[in-house]
Order: sequence, then structure tokens, then C-alpha cells
Amino acid sequence: MTELALTVDQGTSSASVGVTGDADWWRRAVIYEVYPRSFADGDGDGIGDLAGLRSRLPYLADLGVDAIWLTPWYRSPMADGGYDVADFRAIDPVFGTLADAELLIEEAAALGIRTIVDVVPNHVSDQHEWFQAALASPPGSPERDRFWFRPGKGEHGDEMPTAWRSPCAISRRRAIAAGRTDKVDLDHL
Repeated sequence: MTELALTVDQGTSSASVGVTGDADWWRRAVIYEVYPRSFADGDGDGIGDLAGLRSRLPYLADLGVDAIWLTPWYRSPMADGGYDVADFRAIDPVFGTLADAELLIEEAAALGIRTIVDVVPNHVSDQHEWFQAALASPPGSPERDRFWFRPGKGEHGDEMPTAWRSPCAISRRRAIAAGRTDKVDLDHL
């Protein structure tokens, strides 16, 4: 079996696919999960970043790591550890830039380390453009259909529609009242 590698050129919005090797590499691989915020600080501000991770790549290679698996590094308000994504196309500035990410991937590859990025398309923040568009759109619109909007319970519709609790223990749940967009369930966007 072979593995397909996807190369994307963001400047031209083009992509190319090439064959690079064994599709089952991950079955035998040592994959090291990295939470960038706490892994290594490269700029001295006390928060882990891509520069810090890059500085540790030789060490990871010496340990025999075949791939690094990065938890979300996207722009985020960080209310849920980065899993509340505001923009999937941008690196959160606390971690660095897209150029820093490209350099990390390049340097890791040069050391024989593959890069896996945690893509969490079902986790967006209240700042994500799709959610903002959903709030600004009427019920039944395509923008609203991307999310689960449910009428609140109770006499005035101001109680949560379910008794579900967030495993993240974020206590910012609020119902969306009829026609109002100022009350939002921020736990599971």
C-alpha cells in the first residue's frame, strides 16, 4: 500500500497529491501528542509556541518519534484549550504564524518526523465567522442549519432545551430566546 501526501499552496490555492510510501506507517509509528501551549516556550513569554516545539525536534527525533500530533493550534479565544476554533485557516498568534507552522513541518520532515494536526471541524467558538453568520440569520436559513438551535424550555423559553451538561465544565450556557441573538449556548458550538 502507498500513502498519499497532499501539498497545498496557500498563495495560489492549488494542491497536489503525491505517493510517498507505506499507508500503514501509523500502525508501527511512535506518535507523540503535543499541546503547543505547554510543550516548550521559544520566545520567553511563559507560553509554549511553535518556536519552542521546533527547538525540541532533534530531541524528539533522538527518542525515535515518528510523528508529532499537534492539538489545535488555530486562532481561538482559548475558552476550551484551543478546541473552540475561531479560524481554521490561521495559527493562533500566541503560538506563532503560518510561516512558523510551515517551518515546523519542514524541519520535522527533515528529521524524519511526520506532522499530524488535530482538525476539529465540529468545534467552533462564538467568534467563528460561521457562528456569527448563524446568529445574524433567521431560523431555517442555511447559516443556522450548520448549528443546533433549539427553542428554550420554560414559560418564557429562557431555560436550556436539554439537561445535557458540558464535560468541559464551562458554565456559560444560555438559551437563545425567540428572535434574540444575545443569548447563546457557548458550551458546544
